[in-house]
Amino acid sequence: MRIVVYIYFLFSLSILSCSAHNLDIPAMESEKADSFKVSKTEEEWKKILTPEQYYIMRQKGTERPFTGAFWNHKEKGIYACAGCGQKLFRSDIKFESMCGWPSFFDRIDTANLVFVKDTSYGMIRTEVLCGNCGGHLGHIFRDGPPPTWLRYCINSAALQFVPSDEQKLNPSQNSK
Repeated sequence: MRIVVYIYFLFSLSILSCSAHNLDIPAMESEKADSFKVSKTEEEWKKILTPEQYYIMRQKGTERPFTGAFWNHKEKGIYACAGCGQKLFRSDIKFESMCGWPSFFDRIDTANLVFVKDTSYGMIRTEVLCGNCGGHLGHIFRDGPPPTWLRYCINSAALQFVPSDEQKLNPSQNSK
């Protein structure tokens, strides 16, 4: 019983760490958030993504903290959207936030991400979507390191990793 209580406490603490203040992070217009270059039916997404990726990226789910493939990943390369291959983050902008999810203090390109106000679960947060396919990636918070003071808290399952020595991103790399 003590172990269950301890695990629940750690999970609650991880969730609370991702609900930090969100000041001055702009939310995009809703029409921008509804128009993406990559557009697929839900059935097409189910064929491309694993069940976990579909739950996170298309149904706005969250993986459990400290369980994803990239929360403690240190290899050099590019983190891209698991749904479409859009380049999102470089390994040199990743940092250890100890919140249980991969954390980045900046992004590769401003056009690659879209921000939307998220009021789910009684919190006010800013959701991060892939700017190319609209897949839910995670959330952004104002408690990161300098120089940006931002923390992009991203689900591992929403990412694919391409090592520095590989040239090409494969949008179907994580397919079933």
